[in-house]
Amino acid sequence: MTARKKVVSIEDVARAAGVSITTVSRVINKFPTVKEDNRRKVEEVIRRLNFKPNLAAQRLASGSNYTIGLEIPRYEGIFYSFYAMEVFRSVGIACDNLRVDFLLHLTDGKTSVNAAAVGGVVFADVINNRQHVEDFLKAGTPVVLMNYLAADMDVSSVSVDNAAGAKTAAEHLIHLGHNRIAFVTGDMATQAAQDRLEGYKTALKDAGLAMTEEWVLRGDYSRKSARAAAEKILGMAAARPTAILVSSDDMAMEMVSAFIEGGLKVPEDISIIGFDDDPVCLYGPVALTTVRQPIKEMAQEAVKELYLRMQDPDRQINKIILSTELIIRDSARAPKRSP
Repeated sequence: MTARKKVVSIEDVARAAGVSITTVSRVINKFPTVKEDNRRKVEEVIRRLNFKPNLAAQRLASGSNYTIGLEIPRYEGIFYSFYAMEVFRSVGIACDNLRVDFLLHLTDGKTSVNAAAVGGVVFADVINNRQHVEDFLKAGTPVVLMNYLAADMDVSSVSVDNAAGAKTAAEHLIHLGHNRIAFVTGDMATQAAQDRLEGYKTALKDAGLAMTEEWVLRGDYSRKSARAAAEKILGMAAARPTAILVSSDDMAMEMVSAFIEGGLKVPEDISIIGFDDDPVCLYGPVALTTVRQPIKEMAQEAVKELYLRMQDPDRQINKIILSTELIIRDSARAPKRSP
């Protein structure tokens, strides 16, 4: 009868490395506070003994919970949204790289991620769920905000400079020669939509251009709202704008389709710039000029920051703001000159 091969335990690793079981556990879970000499000894023993750690058992034994929760406001079409899917994917990959579990919770503002199931929470934007953030902070649960800068809250955040991105895009249209520039907002309940509108207004003001209220059209990031905005512009008379800055690529591409159906050519008759840099926008009727926001980097930084806070609750508060980039393609050009 063949003898069963002895399973190497965490105690075996600790004994061979000459360190405590706690130190081995910290090395496995990538604690930054472990001394480098101890880390090297433990990692060498793990390789030599071919130790396979049971992370779940370790966490249960220590009372630690390294599950990261992601709470994101629910909205119509969220699973068809480029932004949302990039957030889900990037947070998931970051958690996998750190060897922690990932719990997704969609909220309508009433329900919160299960506090007992997570060791920390990333809040992707804050819409009608600010109380959830405050409750977790009061309970001492590590929290990081993503895509939201809370200047009045003592909490770490990773956000995008949406105002600067929109300002740069509007300035590009102005430099092309446009002085009749419309703007389509996102959902104004979001900080991103508010900031993009402010960036547009600032660019017009700096260029000495008056803002026409009729040209600021309310959207909500949906294709339906974008088509409604396009129809309003198509219905305008001689004062129709020659260019439009749109708060998302999804809305921008819907407007391109609506304009083509209405007899306008993009960019010959009207220029359009979107926001997001969705790869799909390379393959529409016209390659879309857009503002690239670093969604992947934002999600990864948020998870990294939360992971470090879960290990060191006294870690200093960090408010990270990432830059955008204007991607110039084919949907914006100089306006037609009057004969």
